[in-house]
Amino acid sequence: MADERRSQILDSDGMGRAIKRISYEIIEKNKGAGQLAFIGIQRRGVLLANRLAKQVGELEHAELPVGILDITLYRDDLSLLAEHPVINSTSIEFVVEGKTIILVDDVLFTGRTVRAAIDAIMELGRPARIELAVMVDRGHRELPIRADYVGKNVPTARSELIDVNFVELDGEDSVAVVKR
Repeated sequence: MADERRSQILDSDGMGRAIKRISYEIIEKNKGAGQLAFIGIQRRGVLLANRLAKQVGELEHAELPVGILDITLYRDDLSLLAEHPVINSTSIEFVVEGKTIILVDDVLFTGRTVRAAIDAIMELGRPARIELAVMVDRGHRELPIRADYVGKNVPTARSELIDVNFVELDGEDSVAVVKR
């Protein structure tokens, strides 16, 4: 029996179409892939960044760099998380200076994660531009931040969660709204 608290909004095909559409939008807005680099926010943002970079690279016949960013130490609520928060790896093996950075996360909610990620990127150098790509924008912003590229806009109640699954971590590609 299906979980009545869980409502699927994208299946594997839907996620694939969203990634393809976002890829075309990135290419169109940037007039190609010349100075693009992708940075995924740990964990699921990294998986989405890899897929977007691969798709854009295939369309533009280019190999695009992908970095991994952990924003834990840049969060404004670090003291509220835990006495000893889990720190994941950050790995950005390219110069951000002068590049158009496509910052990637799975869900855009309050905007605080994105703000923290921008702070972290700016410590590495001065990119020409930072654009934001997300699989789901669920609203409820607390900061004036918006995504440049969105797979799906999903209005939610604050009590609901968005569950983005990737086959690499979760065994399937899907997006669902989960009622708490």
